[in-house]
Amino acid sequence: MNTMNPKPANASLTTMSELVLPNDTNTLGNLMGGRLMHWMDIAAALASMKHCGCPVVTASADNISFENPVKLGNVVTIEAKVTRAFSTSMEVYIKVQGEDLPTQFKYLSNEAYMTFVALDPNGRPRKVPELIPETEEELRRFEGALRRRQLRLILSGRMKPKDATELRKLFDEDFMHIEKA
Repeated sequence: MNTMNPKPANASLTTMSELVLPNDTNTLGNLMGGRLMHWMDIAAALASMKHCGCPVVTASADNISFENPVKLGNVVTIEAKVTRAFSTSMEVYIKVQGEDLPTQFKYLSNEAYMTFVALDPNGRPRKVPELIPETEEELRRFEGALRRRQLRLILSGRMKPKDATELRKLFDEDFMHIEKA
């Protein structure tokens, strides 16, 4: 099987659930952020590996904001899906929901994007298959991925704002002021 054939985004969909136990919580009875980020990293890594068929490493995690706390005894469901594949890296969208099982109340805890790099047997970055967005949501995330990638590269100092062509299309006037400064 040729693993470099383009793959649909949905082929990487990974869903993971965890019960929030006492050792997962802080003194307020809320799921600790670090524990949740650990679970998010696992789910996103699995989605990446489904896409590229090889080991991956976490390259970055975008702003992770906690909208609603997940309480002791609730269930956390994490969905992860590759949104775009670049040369050797993949952006993954992660959605986290909490659920109070007795009341069957579901709520959004947070959303984030993470980036993973595929590795060859020698631990070096290797090429990944292209991603095929099929739904409107997948296409929207696919198109936004290049802008998010450019922003990550600017913030990490690996790209100059003037070279971020996709971001310039959105904020050309703002970038002109930055360049003059």
